Amino acid sequence: MGCVEKKRAKPFTSVKVETILEDSLSIRAIELMDNSLAFATNKGIFGNIDLTTNKIRLNVQHYDSILPEFRAVAHTATDFFMLSVASPALLYKTGDNGMELVYREEGSTVFYDAMTYWNNQEGIAMGDTVDGCLSIIITRDGGHSWNKLPCSELPKGVDAEGAFAASNSNIKTIGNKVWIATTNSSIYYSGDKGKTWDIFTTPVVKNKPTQGIYSIDFYDENLGIAIGGDYTNPDDNTSNKAITKDGGRTWKLIADGKEPDYKSCIQFVPSTNGNGIVALGFTGISYSSNMGDNWSKISDESFYTLRFMNDSIAYAAGKNRIAKLTFK
Repeated sequence: MGCVEKKRAKPFTSVKVETILEDSLSIRAIELMDNSLAFATNKGIFGNIDLTTNKIRLNVQHYDSILPEFRAVAHTATDFFMLSVASPALLYKTGDNGMELVYREEGSTVFYDAMTYWNNQEGIAMGDTVDGCLSIIITRDGGHSWNKLPCSELPKGVDAEGAFAASNSNIKTIGNKVWIATTNSSIYYSGDKGKTWDIFTTPVVKNKPTQGIYSIDFYDENLGIAIGGDYTNPDDNTSNKAITKDGGRTWKLIADGKEPDYKSCIQFVPSTNGNGIVALGFTGISYSSNMGDNWSKISDESFYTLRFMNDSIAYAAGKNRIAKLTFK
């Protein structure tokens, strides 16, 4: 009997972009749910796309006279959640008669950035600093109720520290763990679903309010990647991307001064052992096949966020559109 070496996936050299939704919207939060893509946007609009038929369903969520701006979404096996940014921050879940408001917060500095779940019962959302610490709310009952962590249970924050609500990807959960990346290029980490916290530092640039980490992803509990920069100076690729191989405790810069420049979202390509990485933003789409050491720009197409369905197909959203990306 002979042994056959497992076939390794070839590196991507191009990407095919097929627009599946066009509208005058800013779309920064998408979520793959079985064979559909759920999303929420500005103008109070949310909906989903059947990925088999490309049939689109749109709805509008009003709050009094407000049309909320949604930049964070999440889901469990049974429900979809969407969270608006500024005051009043509004968190909705699917209910028996449309979307049900399950959390509301007001304040001059209230601004929520991202949301995700550990499992079908426990989820987390984060926002900018209020009263001296990051805003972190947690549910333990499937999203029916949310409680904000008091500052006494969190590390002391930096004045005006927050996150960039650019792609709903500055937060990541694996197992019991969660990592949150901030404008101060710090990583807030909890290994017990938000009960205790540590802060880890990174070398990502943070000298101006528009700089910091915009997006993180973890391939497993050890290997993570972070990217950002400065959206007001998007061509700068200095100190804007870093990697960790010890669960976020230590980070080192990669491809410093080289491609890619500012990006708002970064994701590991599934089934690549952490070698395949895609980063995108309004500056285009970049790809690495060797864990971020070297990159190539494979498209000038502009997007804000993406999520992979498998090792060659992803969905991306940005200004006025959602698209299917087929990497080749």
